[in-house]
Amino acid sequence: MSTTSTAEGETATQGKLSHRQILTVLSGLMLGMFLAALDQTIVSSAMKTIADELHGQSLQAWATTAYLITATLSTPLYGKLSDLYGRKPMYLTAISLFLAGSLASGMAGSMYELAAFRAFQGLGAGGLMSLALAIITDITSPRERSRYQGYFMAVFGISSVAGPVVGGFFAGLDSFAGITGWRWVFLVNVPIALAALVVVSKVLNVPHTRVEQRIDYWGAVALIVGMVPLLLVAEQGREWGWGSPASIAMYVVGALGVAAFVWQERRMGDAALLPLRLFSRPVFRVATLVTVIQGVGMFGAMMSLPLYLQIVKGATPTQAGLQMLPLTLGIMVASLVSGSVIGRTGRYKAFAVAGLGVMAASVFALATIGVDTPMAVVMTTAFAIGLGLGASMQTLQLAATNDVPPSDIGVATSSATFFRQIGGTAGTAVFMSILFATVGDRIAAAVRSAMASPAYAAALARHPEFAQRMSGGGVDINDTSFLSTLDPVLARPILDGFAGSMSTVFVVGGIVLTVGFALVWLLKEKPLSDKSAMEQRADAEAEAATPALAMAH
Repeated sequence: MSTTSTAEGETATQGKLSHRQILTVLSGLMLGMFLAALDQTIVSSAMKTIADELHGQSLQAWATTAYLITATLSTPLYGKLSDLYGRKPMYLTAISLFLAGSLASGMAGSMYELAAFRAFQGLGAGGLMSLALAIITDITSPRERSRYQGYFMAVFGISSVAGPVVGGFFAGLDSFAGITGWRWVFLVNVPIALAALVVVSKVLNVPHTRVEQRIDYWGAVALIVGMVPLLLVAEQGREWGWGSPASIAMYVVGALGVAAFVWQERRMGDAALLPLRLFSRPVFRVATLVTVIQGVGMFGAMMSLPLYLQIVKGATPTQAGLQMLPLTLGIMVASLVSGSVIGRTGRYKAFAVAGLGVMAASVFALATIGVDTPMAVVMTTAFAIGLGLGASMQTLQLAATNDVPPSDIGVATSSATFFRQIGGTAGTAVFMSILFATVGDRIAAAVRSAMASPAYAAALARHPEFAQRMSGGGVDINDTSFLSTLDPVLARPILDGFAGSMSTVFVVGGIVLTVGFALVWLLKEKPLSDKSAMEQRADAEAEAATPALAMAH
């Protein structure tokens, strides 16, 4: 293997960057991360309106699935390619692809076009978050990294609240600046992406040592063959049926693809897309395993809580986004505090343990909420979940990247993002399946109980059309919009049924996070280095050059 040194700019040296230089680079990274994080939530609150406008309500899931698949699969590719060719060109590529995909999505004329353009957009999104984390790992030491990653967590939290609000706002407009309102859900990305391109082009100037290495094309193919069917069945399995022929075919193809991927990665060694030697490192292995479990529980809770707010509490998507503010505040407080303490003490395991414990306890607490639970209780619990997430998520990332050599920083950070997304996809699929598999029986039981009430019988008599609907097969749980205009007496057992099913979901989420809490105790606390990956690479190059210089003289 041979290397040639190339500088990506003139302003960076191989020494340590100042706090001001780091903040300058961080400004560009935060713009890119904001794009990726905002897009995850802004589209969801507007998708129903978009599907109505494009006459494709039954196809709306594919617009989300296409984006998810390409964003997930491209994540490890960006990590490996950035290790080989440098962070800046790959990050600019990611922003450019996301920009083009956003512009095309805003011009879509059908749901099929939108799904295709969203898939293209996802190709860019896969690099925005993972490369931002890789770059901050390059330029900061593990000891000081957490306080800078706290800014990323703040961006993540703000976007999770702003997304539904902005998406709901544009979806509710007939037109804005002469363009149909919902199209701005995608077009709003364009000025942000352009600003990110300009800022990143100017400020992201860090040295890079070009590594001449084979590219693991067959590993990428095997990853696609393995992950696409599994992600498809995770998203569509509830509609297809988990035991349907289509689902079984996806399981088989996915399993064969994963087996082929593992075989190929073993064969490629250091040149592998995801080098398996990383998993021989105990800290990286435990941190990655807990990250997957956290992703399952985290996304399960964060998807189910807005549903509770909208269905049981009657909030609009915009209102539900604002009601999630305490969770965002918890993330920001815990990430900034934990980052500051880790920077001063160099100790991090306690935050990972406490964070998983608080998350598990808080999700169990959500299992007790019902129709009449005061909003103050719900929002306090959401704040506690945010505290747990803010304390543990960035700490697990720190532990994983602190355990790998500087040459593997890109693939290590992208792996953490990749496995968290896989866990989140699986968690969302499992929890939504539990919800919709149990809610019908819960509603039926609540209605039977309500039948004994004279008030319910009187309300049925006043609304014969609802009584006819109930006798003709019950309510359509796929469309709950009728609840906002339904007699509160008639709506109550339906809300009780949904609340009961959501409690079951939260119990399962709490159990999953408890498993993560038990495993995180196995995480060994490796001392944090005082040197950034960039400094460590410079030292290694200097050591390698010293014998050569001695021989020359």
